[in-house]
Order: sequence, then C-alpha cells, then structure tokens
Amino acid sequence: MSTGTRTGNGTSVVPERPLRADARRNYEQIVAAAREALREQGAAASLEDIARRAGVGIGTLYRRFPTRLALLEAVYREDVDGLRTHTDELMQQDDPWAAVEAWVQHFLDYASTKRALFAELVDAIGRDSELLTYSRSVITATAEQVLQRAREAGVVRADVEPADLTRLIGGCSMMGPVEPDQADRVVSIVLAGIRA
Repeated sequence: MSTGTRTGNGTSVVPERPLRADARRNYEQIVAAAREALREQGAAASLEDIARRAGVGIGTLYRRFPTRLALLEAVYREDVDGLRTHTDELMQQDDPWAAVEAWVQHFLDYASTKRALFAELVDAIGRDSELLTYSRSVITATAEQVLQRAREAGVVRADVEPADLTRLIGGCSMMGPVEPDQADRVVSIVLAGIRA
C-alpha cells in the first residue's frame, strides 16, 4: 500500500513515510469508501459522502488527501497495483487457461469501476500523465504475463496480443448496466474467441 499521494506528474503531495496504525486504517478506509462511492455514483461522488462511508470526519479525509484529485489518484493507483498483485498470484496456478479466465474477470471489474474515474483523471492530469502511463504499462504487462503462459501451453491463439484482450474486455466494461447473465455471456464469447 502506498502511504503517500502522488499528483499526475508524479510529485508527492503527502510525504512517503510509515503511518501509525490508526492513520493507516483511516487511509485504507477512505480509499475503500471512495472506490465504493465512485463505483455507485461515478463523478457525482462527493468527498463528504466518502468521509461518511469511511467513518471519518471530513477534516481527516482532507489531511490524508488535500484535494479530490489526490484521492482519485490514490484509488486508481491502488487498484492498478492490485491488478499486478492478483496477476502474480494467478501465475502460481497450475491451469494457464483458468488464469486467463480469472485475469479477464478481474480486469473487467477493474475497468467497469474506472469509467467515471478515468474520465475525471484525464480531464485533470491528461492521458500522458505519469499515473495513466504507469497504469497502461501495468495492464499491458499483466495481460502479456497470462497470455504468454497460455500461448506456451497451447490454450490461447498464438496471434492474440495484450492490446486485443484489453480492448475486448474494455469494450465489455462499457456496456453499462446489463443483466449479469448477459455480461457473463458476452465475456464467455470473448474468451471463446481467443481460445486455441
């Protein structure tokens, strides 16, 4: 877990230093509450609502995250790092195809919850910011990890590239509210299309 908040150009707003247990807990609660509020309300999520969900005062939220942008960046970075950690765990699985399926589901959830957050970040810091450049590199690298192993095992088409997979799943994430069965069916069609 990052203990500092970075701006879009990579400079630290809050110094990187170990947090006391209560401060770490507050940080984690605020980021989790922000993720939940953003998933439900998108850009309409207010800092006051996020503080309430986290069980902290608005002053505590502002001490950890002096701006809304700082909080959005923290959520985004933590989720990107979570995708990397999840992929490292998937690489320990015996079944390469099961790892691809699990990565796709994790990435779909990640992408679905980032729609409004991504637009707000792009407006504030630009597509070529350090944070968004970093996130693209992690997404591409993790997709390549699971695909390479699956290609070597002969369970994924040899011509499937990371960009193919991320664009297909990213497209699925843009469907908006749909019946869970329909979303599952669309993802299963994508998976069938890349399987060897």
